[in-house]
Amino acid sequence: MPGEGGVVFATGWLNLPPALSDIHKATLWSQPMSHVSERRRFPRFAVEPMYTPIAARLLESERFAHEGHAYDISEGGCRFELDRPIAPGTQIAMQVALPTMNNDIGPGRAVFVMATVVWLEDEDQPGPYKMAAVFNNFCRAGDRERLLGEFRKGIYRQAA
Repeated sequence: MPGEGGVVFATGWLNLPPALSDIHKATLWSQPMSHVSERRRFPRFAVEPMYTPIAARLLESERFAHEGHAYDISEGGCRFELDRPIAPGTQIAMQVALPTMNNDIGPGRAVFVMATVVWLEDEDQPGPYKMAAVFNNFCRAGDRERLLGEFRKGIYRQAA
């Protein structure tokens, strides 16, 4: 329950990628993350938050006004923190730069995705605010492949 600590989940049905079955959608919205872990479709990889910057913007905004760090990431979403909370159910655009992408120059340095925030932890506590988002789609040609290529390098360990 908000105000008592814990996690706030998105409610209602959202525009999610067709790859998520109705059963997975229902599970995602109604279960705490500890119960969802065994139902994940994609392996999650732990990243060093200090070296994995993310930026987010609300869809009605033209600039990435929210900055923070990722904790873990998969082909289907990520867990991250921002200085300001974004309510579950909010659709956002995200820019994620993995530390091993730092040798790339220009647009290859980051991956861009459209996502939906699915939970927000302790929204009534002072920031930074931990949250998670499901990726709805990759924005540019090659973004998905670039992210998967980073995972294939074997540098990142699989998250529990």
